Amino acid sequence: MNWITSIRLFFEKHGFHVSSRLADRLGMRATNVRLFFIYISFVTVGLGFGVYLTFAFWLKLKDMIYTKRSSVFDL
Repeated sequence: MNWITSIRLFFEKHGFHVSSRLADRLGMRATNVRLFFIYISFVTVGLGFGVYLTFAFWLKLKDMIYTKRSSVFDL
């Protein structure tokens, strides 16, 4: 067997075992727990992107308001 396939099978076996143990403890189905983790990962990525866009907007707004004024002596 290829070593990449064996690594993949190892992580699939032990990674799904974590989901199933958590689901057993909570009294849920394992597929619902896995879907929850997938949805949370998308939300956290989207949240980071939203914070980035907010900061970019604030910096652009600051640059539009506080522009450097020319000195009287530059005229």
